[in-house]
Amino acid sequence: MFKNHPKGLLAAALSNMGERFGYYIMNAVLVLFLCSKFGLPEGQSTTIYSVFYAGIYILSLVGGLIADRTQNYKATIKTGLIIMACGYLLLSIPILSTPENIGWLLPLTCAALFFIAFGNGLFKGNLQAIVGQMYDDFETEAAKNGPEALKAAKDKRDSGFQIFYVFINVGGLIAPFVAPLLREWWLNTNGLVYNAQLPALCHEFLANSGAMAAEAMNNLNVLMAQVGGNVSDLANECQRYLQIFNEGIHYSFIASVAAMIISLVIFFSSQRIFPNPAKKEAVKSIDYTPEEKAAAAKEIKQRMYALFAVLGIVIFFWFSFHQNGTSLSLFARDFVDSSAVAPEIWQAINPFFVIVLTPVIMWLFGTFARRGKAISTPRKIAIGMFIAGLAYLLLAIFSSIQGYPSANDFKVLPVDAQGAAKAHWWILIAVYFFLTVAELFISPLGLSFVSKVAPKSMLGLCQGLWLGATAIGNLLLPLGPLMYNAWPIWQCWTVFLVVCLISMGGMLAMVKWLERVTK
Repeated sequence: MFKNHPKGLLAAALSNMGERFGYYIMNAVLVLFLCSKFGLPEGQSTTIYSVFYAGIYILSLVGGLIADRTQNYKATIKTGLIIMACGYLLLSIPILSTPENIGWLLPLTCAALFFIAFGNGLFKGNLQAIVGQMYDDFETEAAKNGPEALKAAKDKRDSGFQIFYVFINVGGLIAPFVAPLLREWWLNTNGLVYNAQLPALCHEFLANSGAMAAEAMNNLNVLMAQVGGNVSDLANECQRYLQIFNEGIHYSFIASVAAMIISLVIFFSSQRIFPNPAKKEAVKSIDYTPEEKAAAAKEIKQRMYALFAVLGIVIFFWFSFHQNGTSLSLFARDFVDSSAVAPEIWQAINPFFVIVLTPVIMWLFGTFARRGKAISTPRKIAIGMFIAGLAYLLLAIFSSIQGYPSANDFKVLPVDAQGAAKAHWWILIAVYFFLTVAELFISPLGLSFVSKVAPKSMLGLCQGLWLGATAIGNLLLPLGPLMYNAWPIWQCWTVFLVVCLISMGGMLAMVKWLERVTK
């Protein structure tokens, strides 16, 4: 797989695995954790989630600027790993949230999330910039052997980023299992059983001093008895269940600290083989004539226009795709039978499909290229938007056939009625299949596109701009749960279908221009 690719690609991917481990733990648990720990409404939890994930990508722009300004990518990356580890360490402290301490405990949790986001910002885009630099150096060396060798080297860039992408998702495959397994182990150790609906009912009971609606009170009694709780003392038992439930999740953040340390060790031990953009650029900058500088400025302007055009499209992909941590996670909790599989574990389906499907997608692209019908990166992105739309088309049709109401209306139904109406897990498998195929057409190839158009002196900044577009998409994420809770959910999924199709149309309208710019 790594034959005829730059030396250091595997080491870079392995360095990123620890960060992906922590990322996917947060992606799987954060919204549900904020609801179960603090009793926050879903709208508030998803707002914190979206700001956190937007922060990761916005701060990648800051991290890119820092690395470009200091021309010390490696030190910036190492600092990011250390700061992320500190954030996860803060989150691993298991303190029970109460009305008396929430005033400082919730801000402390948000501060820990900021550390993770800032550390990620220093790390993520700059490591991707180093991978892009590997291929710049690789192509420069190939050019010495003639045009055919250069063409072959350039054809390796897309597949190289796909290889990088599949390896970093190994951490993402493992991570979603950690929090549910630790939580269920801790519940079982204390004589209790996991139930996804119970934390919200416990918080409602404690907040209202037991003055709950009759339907909710009945559901609380039924579920508390099912998990092994003492229904004769609900006040103490609700508090006990919440404490034990959330302590198990806190312990999963310790695993994230360990993952950051492993990534740091891999990066330290491999940094000698990574390229140094600063040295390369310093040598080139003295050779430019005024005419060459004027031509380069014109080319840079065209390339930046192309970059911003693609960024405008992918905003809407990430808005749709990252519903996997918000409305799709809530759907897995509320509308899918979780008696056998916890909602968080479904987040492992995406990295699993990334690992399994990447060789298939690479073979498909390679087959077209060998037949002289290579698909350009902009056209691949447009196809990806269409495939993402298929995921939401499936969900919209399924939810309409099932007659699902809004999530708020569904959750007040009796426990037995909810259980009878819940979907089989196959629907999530199918949805994540389509979303992952779309991701493989867009995310790694988008990174490759950025590395192609980015001026050599702006590698970190341009990778940061790509991540900044992701941040804008993430800031839109709360719209998903808002629609999910207020409308019959087929209408929510239809909105995402329309967004994907409009984005595909916009990309197709620009594709010929983008192909000219990236030649």
